[in-house]
Amino acid sequence: MGLRASIGVERVGGMSQSMRSDMPDSDENYQDRILPKVSRTFALTIPQLPPALRGPVTSAYLLCRIADTIEDEPALSPAETLAYLQRFKAVVSANADPSALASDLARRLSTQTLEAERELVSNMDRVVRMTAQLNPSGRAAIGRCVRLMCDGMPQFQLSTSLQGLTSASDLDDYCYYVAGVVGEMLVELFCGYSPAVAQQREALYELATSFAQGLQMTNILKDQWEDRSRGACWLPRDIFARHGVDIARLTPERYDERYAAGLRELVGIAHAHLRNALTFTLLIPEKETGIRRFCLWAIGQAVLTLRKIDTNPRFVSGAQVKVTRRAVTVTRLLTSATVGNNWMLKRLFERAARGLPLASGSEVKLTGTARMRAAMEEEGTPVPPLVPIRTGALRPDLKGINAS
Repeated sequence: MGLRASIGVERVGGMSQSMRSDMPDSDENYQDRILPKVSRTFALTIPQLPPALRGPVTSAYLLCRIADTIEDEPALSPAETLAYLQRFKAVVSANADPSALASDLARRLSTQTLEAERELVSNMDRVVRMTAQLNPSGRAAIGRCVRLMCDGMPQFQLSTSLQGLTSASDLDDYCYYVAGVVGEMLVELFCGYSPAVAQQREALYELATSFAQGLQMTNILKDQWEDRSRGACWLPRDIFARHGVDIARLTPERYDERYAAGLRELVGIAHAHLRNALTFTLLIPEKETGIRRFCLWAIGQAVLTLRKIDTNPRFVSGAQVKVTRRAVTVTRLLTSATVGNNWMLKRLFERAARGLPLASGSEVKLTGTARMRAAMEEEGTPVPPLVPIRTGALRPDLKGINAS
């Protein structure tokens, strides 16, 4: 069965995971039950993946969600958050007991944490067991992702305020730790599953963090007012300062055209990253329709969200720029119908992104590759060579971003 089976779970105690999944209340069944409770989006996209990838990607997402739950818990001080994240790193690395951490955390989570997230934390041992059954390269990829996320997120929590991030470069760093590391992990899982995908490994690595940043920036822009209500702001001060705006004084009730100019600049940067996301997806062989759908559905929804943000800069809640169910359904139908046709997918993207501002190549960089390489070198994992990548595989007047 070769590499296609290597990313899946190994046999445990003489019983294959497919047999175990038929048993009531198996760990795999638990993952399938909890996923839609903590993420409607991933509950729809992960099932599009080939069967051998669904379990590993679900486990990886749930572990990242636990880390995010710890980071977001308002009842924890920054020092406590850091301590719990370090313990969680040890759990994922099989150097600590997940049940002990789950028990300690359960007593500290406040009612502001969703019930489904509290349930997930209490059952982290089940997700950890599923991850432990993956092959070594799959475990290493997920472990690296969780480690970098747990190390990076607290750096930003310590300075979280309504003043926002200092610069666009800081926004790049934040997006890397909360999303870019996930993009890198997915490359490893996809390559471990398919030899054909593995042939594009270097090119995929170059684009993975940009792909993830496009999705993360879209969420940051959409949820900015909800974040402010919790005392957090992830917008970069330098971009808004150029337009004469002090983002510490922003309120949803007082609309300012100068704020709209800064917002439009950020929409242009997110748009540019999403173009790199499309290029990433088109590097996946056409026959891997499940992986392509997984990527395309996320890209399509993000582009449509940016359109709504750009046309309604006066929005005061994420619900006002949320993509309608009908639009999401149409996007999924269209991308699924053209999933193996690169030309048509480019045309669909052009149509969806029509009218959006687009940042120049000097404003958008491919970030995170150096961090990924350093992490891999530290743990003795073979580091892929860097090769020049031509991004932005769209028509000349709608080019993507240079990789320089």
